[in-house]
Amino acid sequence: MGLQIFGFPCGQFMGQELATESEIQEFISKKFEVDFPMFSKISVNGPTTHPIYKYLKSNCEQMRDSNGLKNVPWNFGKFLVDSQGKVLRFYGPAIKPNHILTQIEAVLKGQSSM
Repeated sequence: MGLQIFGFPCGQFMGQELATESEIQEFISKKFEVDFPMFSKISVNGPTTHPIYKYLKSNCEQMRDSNGLKNVPWNFGKFLVDSQGKVLRFYGPAIKPNHILTQIEAVLKGQSSM
């Protein structure tokens, strides 16, 4: 299937996301030159966490500890998920996508045991 990137804007980080979805799309298109699908704004932490993030965090070793699920620390956190839906890893906001190319390529080649 190849690489698929999805963006989920979140206003939980100091309210940095713009008010409307069209504003968000316009901003990221211009500033970051991205054209991957952007979904509606969602919550990624707390009692209103969206089901996709509940799934991602529950199934990611880096997002669990003895106290339960960790919070996503900031915008631009990344989850690497294989084609079967297995959550392989969480990368924090400071990790740039080009720094994880080796891991992404391994997943694309079907070597997803990280």
